This record gives sequence, C-alpha cells and structure tokens, in this order.
Amino acid sequence: MEKNGNMEHMQCENGNCDAATTNCSTQTTQFDGLTGLHQPGFDTGDAFGSLFKSGPRQGLGISSTDKDAWYYNMHHKHRGKAIIFNHENFQIRDLKSRAGTGLDCINLEASLKNLGFDVTPYVDLTLDELDKKLDYWAKEDYTNYDCFLMAVLSHGEQGIIYAKDGAYKPEDNLWGRFTGDKCVTLASKPKLFFIQACQGDRLDGGVQLRTQVDGSSTFKIPIYADFLIAYSTIPGFYSWRNTQKGSWFMQALCDAFDRYGYQLDLLTLLTFVNRQVAIDYESNVPGTVQMHQQKQIPCITSMLTRLVKFERKN
Repeated sequence: MEKNGNMEHMQCENGNCDAATTNCSTQTTQFDGLTGLHQPGFDTGDAFGSLFKSGPRQGLGISSTDKDAWYYNMHHKHRGKAIIFNHENFQIRDLKSRAGTGLDCINLEASLKNLGFDVTPYVDLTLDELDKKLDYWAKEDYTNYDCFLMAVLSHGEQGIIYAKDGAYKPEDNLWGRFTGDKCVTLASKPKLFFIQACQGDRLDGGVQLRTQVDGSSTFKIPIYADFLIAYSTIPGFYSWRNTQKGSWFMQALCDAFDRYGYQLDLLTLLTFVNRQVAIDYESNVPGTVQMHQQKQIPCITSMLTRLVKFERKN
C-alpha cells in the first residue's frame, strides 16, 4: 500500500493476513565431493551426488539473433505472447480472496498490449486447468515472435504458488516447460516471468537512512539460458497488496512499462521498479503493530544473455 494509505485495504500474499585474496585458475576445475574425476585440463562440476547425462534434444534450434549481438532481435513479425494467470478466489482452507488482483490483471494487460504483446488472461484456474493451459502454450510455435512472457498473480509460500485448488512448484510447472530443449522455437529468445505472490511470512521493517546530498555457424547454449524471473518479493518474505489499487509490485511494474517500456532495456527498467517499491511503499496497519510500516523489495533472477529492448512495431 502507498504511504498514508488506508489500513483497511492492506493485505499480504500468503493468505494468512489481511491487512582476502583468491587464487583463480581456469586451467583445472574440479568436481567437489567426488573422486576419480580430477583430471587436469578438463572441466568438471561443483556438485555432490549422481551424475546425470543431458537428455536428448528435440531438434536444432534456430537463433534469430547473432551470436555476438548485445541485444535480442526484437524485429520479428509479432512482439510476443503474454499469458496472465490471475488467482483471486481459492478452494483451499485459510487462503483468503485476493481483493485488488483484478485491477492488477487489467492494468498489466493494458501495459503489455501497449508494448505490442498479444495477451491472454486466465482467472481462477484449478491445478488441472492450469496444467492443460501450460501444456498448450509450451507446444505453440513462436518462430515469428520476439519473446514470451508469463505473469502469475496469486498467494504463495517459499518455493510454491497456489492455483485455485492446490499448490505447485513454479520451476517445474512454469518456466521448466519453456526451456530451449522443450520449446525449440523459443530457444535464444527472451522468456520473461513475473510472479506476484508471497515467498514466506517474514516481514521487512526497513532501515532509516539519512542522505548526504539533495546464421552459418552453430553454437550451443544452456537450456535455461535467456530466462528472466522477477518475483514481487525475496524468498521468505511477504508480498503486499492494496485491495483497491492492487499489489505494490504490479503497480510499479505497470507504471514502468507505461513510462519507459520503449526507452529503457528491461533490466534497467526493473531496477527502477525495485527502487519504486522499496522507497515509495510502506504498509499502514496501525492496528497491528507487527504489520505496520513494513517494506518490500522485489527479487530479479536473470539468465538473459543479451539486453531486452522493446522496439515499436510498424
């Protein structure tokens, strides 16, 4: 909620409340914890456990961006497909209705359409319905698209998100279906995920500060390359939502898309979103001391290999 807002319209997103010197050599890397693999001059992994071979590829992907390009190719016929999964009502005990999420969905859809996306929103899907929709979109042909975007607005806890009737792990059910080996026509293209949900029940009381001043060759990429996953909050913490204006994260994200969507690259834009959420918002729940004057900071995980800059379509 914005500063000086109404305490009656404050909610959080977990459904439980309303309101030295180093010697770095690149010649020999080793597999820590395993024996028999320390061969000089070979790359090995920093992991302990079983060794899994990479699964079979479904086909050779075609990169529409030059290998050494700084920016992704955003000049395909279509901008991209955007999917919004908006969850307001639940059939799960103790998960309350997410008042205000409808406005988040409307605003996000409008902002994405302004950037040229073809947007499809879904409301209150069950796990089975969600699974079928994800399976459908993962099998689509994105050859003529710049990128792919998905947003999920729901309750959550650390490591899980809720559908209408149950919880699921996003890494398996969401972005795990769109990796370069499974969705070949999205290989080397930006795959953008935005998650508005709690990641735990910890609160951030903030800290007071005082400022001192007013084509012909082939190359291989990892299957999880070119993803960006932006959470509304960091692992373990609440995510706040205003029942009349929508969630802090979605408010700031839509504002940034509308103002700077065609001016700034995406990571720069999201840095400004982080700043806005961190500085301009604070919970106002004077009737509940532990929930009052709390802060929030979004969390961005980027596996992007180039800059994402939206260009206007003719």
